[in-house]
Amino acid sequence: MSTDEVKQTDRVRGVIDIALRSLPDLRRNAETVDPISRSRVPALLRRAQERLDWRQLPGLRPPPSKPVNLVRSLLRQFGFFVLLPTALAGIYFYVFAADQYVAVSQFAVRGNVEPMEESSGGQFSDLIMKHNSQDSFIIRDFVESRAIVARMEESLHVSKMFSRPEADFWTRYRVDQSMEELVKYWNKHVGTRIEVLSGIITLSVRAFTPEDALAINRGIVERSEALINDISRRAQADMVKHAEAEAAKAQERLRNAHLALQVFRNRWGIIDPSKTAESTLTTITTLRKDRLKAESDLAVLRGSNLGEQSRSIQNLASTVAALDQQIQKLTDQLTSDGLSGSDASNNMTRALLEYEGLQVERVIATKLNESANLMVDRARIAANKQQIYLATFVEPALPDDSIFPERGYSIMVVFFGCLVLWSSFALILAGVNDQRL
Repeated sequence: MSTDEVKQTDRVRGVIDIALRSLPDLRRNAETVDPISRSRVPALLRRAQERLDWRQLPGLRPPPSKPVNLVRSLLRQFGFFVLLPTALAGIYFYVFAADQYVAVSQFAVRGNVEPMEESSGGQFSDLIMKHNSQDSFIIRDFVESRAIVARMEESLHVSKMFSRPEADFWTRYRVDQSMEELVKYWNKHVGTRIEVLSGIITLSVRAFTPEDALAINRGIVERSEALINDISRRAQADMVKHAEAEAAKAQERLRNAHLALQVFRNRWGIIDPSKTAESTLTTITTLRKDRLKAESDLAVLRGSNLGEQSRSIQNLASTVAALDQQIQKLTDQLTSDGLSGSDASNNMTRALLEYEGLQVERVIATKLNESANLMVDRARIAANKQQIYLATFVEPALPDDSIFPERGYSIMVVFFGCLVLWSSFALILAGVNDQRL
């Protein structure tokens, strides 16, 4: 291919690119340019204008036969997408929607017992305590649970109450549904609100008749109180059980202390080593006095020029030696030096040490037993009282007028909701059309 042919081909491509880039502008100008008035154009030029009308080019939409009235179009759309749904909602709420009555009650979980003194057994002081906010949340979760729905269904047949003929089609409960659906419907018509600082629970029940709302509210309060009483009884039973267990341990310890003392007395043959030691000391003191008297008499006889072989001197010498042996034997029994003797098992020091240890153990066991028995008595007295109870200070009353549905509020919600949706879609559609031009 020659150089001239290549240049010609490049020119053609450049013209085509320019035409493709200018085609959207050409279409926009052709659609927006107003045609020349027919009254000003001669017949020949009019025919030429019809043949050369840019708006008839392929790919361009035909000109509208009539001008569009924007205000009328907006009013038509507003009436169809906003006013019509609002009117239908008004017809439903004021003609078909059933009245719903609300029964309200207020109560709180309270405790009436102070914790026990630490001096009477601190390990049990946490078993009896006052009300805390956790009890209120337990009641709230219980009211929203499947357990209370099942109990209310057994006693009051709440499914039939929620499907009465007075209810409209959209709010009526279908009896043939499962228990899970009944729980969902229950939570829509039964509400609880808790004031965290005070722990006050506000219970509201919606039903299609005033009697049903009142009956359901009273049933919930009764079952909530039964739950609180059951929790209280469990705490009381646990408190008494722990107190009795500690008392049994204290009694067993005291019994073992007495048995140990009995074994000690049988082994040593001594009832009370302390009194035995006192008696031994008294005996030693008496023997020492006798020994001093015998030594004095012996010294007197020896000073009278009697020989050592005389019967009197030999008797007194034998007496002094016998007294020394008795004093030494009794002294060995009272001191630790006696362990080096021939019979260490008869050492009174060991007996006293062992006896004092057993006595201390018996005193401790006695005090613990008395304290444990006192705790059992207090736990039983406390168990006979109601530690936690449901204080209902606003009793549920029979409602006089229906509160739901809130017709005016609901219609305004429908109106503004439809208005926002229609405005949003209209703006989105206008933006899309503007991008297509």
